[in-house]
Amino acid sequence: MSQVNADQHITVLLNEAVEALVANPEGFYVDGTFGRGGHSRAILDKLSENGHLLGIDKDPRAIAVADELAARESRFDIYHGSFAQLDSALNGRQVDGVLLDLGVSSPQLDDPERGFSFMKDGPLDMRMNTSEGPSAADWINRAEEDEISKVIWEYGEDRFSRRIARAVVQEREEAPITTTKRLADIIAGASFSREKHKHPATRAFQAIRIHINRELDDLIVCLDKALEILKPGGRLVVISFHSLEDRIAKRFIRKHAKGDDLPRWMPVTEDQLNKRMLPLSKAVKPSKQEIDDNPRARSAVMRVAEKLN
Repeated sequence: MSQVNADQHITVLLNEAVEALVANPEGFYVDGTFGRGGHSRAILDKLSENGHLLGIDKDPRAIAVADELAARESRFDIYHGSFAQLDSALNGRQVDGVLLDLGVSSPQLDDPERGFSFMKDGPLDMRMNTSEGPSAADWINRAEEDEISKVIWEYGEDRFSRRIARAVVQEREEAPITTTKRLADIIAGASFSREKHKHPATRAFQAIRIHINRELDDLIVCLDKALEILKPGGRLVVISFHSLEDRIAKRFIRKHAKGDDLPRWMPVTEDQLNKRMLPLSKAVKPSKQEIDDNPRARSAVMRVAEKLN
């Protein structure tokens, strides 16, 4: 992967995330979503010669970029897989910080061959790891109508989910749905309303992508594992671009900041509540300048917490 390709992605909340993450320049950190390495390179710039960074990514193209970085940077290693495999990637080692920059990257979104976007026609794939699992086309052509409707409603919050699912099933009887444009046209035809500045297929495409890549399930698993592998004082930084992702991160931090859920009548002291995390700030959002420079940053929300024990 050339440096030109690596530079196509504009990293969101770059300085804010790295400042929040790296409390110990000699520590061991994890970038759970390497992407094109924007956060990773900034983390390495803050680390001393004794610090170390592990990158993780599902995408083979991201791994190619990471391999180039690892070849010239002894403080960096890469693991090909999901951040849900955090414990396997670390092989029992504890760390000083974990960064998760969720969602799809610009190179994935902008490449028609990846099938993430309805803006350009391409094969209906949507897999972050193109070497394993069913593609979006595999799923959309075999799933039951109720399952399609449920995915689009739960992950896309699209109020036309039932109409869209019905239209998909009817259209695939004529011929398999194998391209992004055909699916987008089917969705648009089944959607009555038009949201300003938003294509009618936006929510459904997002939902299908989340489902195909098990994004929310992997996030839930990863957060639990991150809490266990963080050292006391270690930082968790999560950047979300979707309300469902942010809700999961927010509730996770709140749960472990509150401690054990005990009956109100039970007499316990503060230190007996087993609080495991401390939120370090309220939700952080990009500045107006960053949004002006990179409109894709507008929905980003960053949450930061520190492990207590």
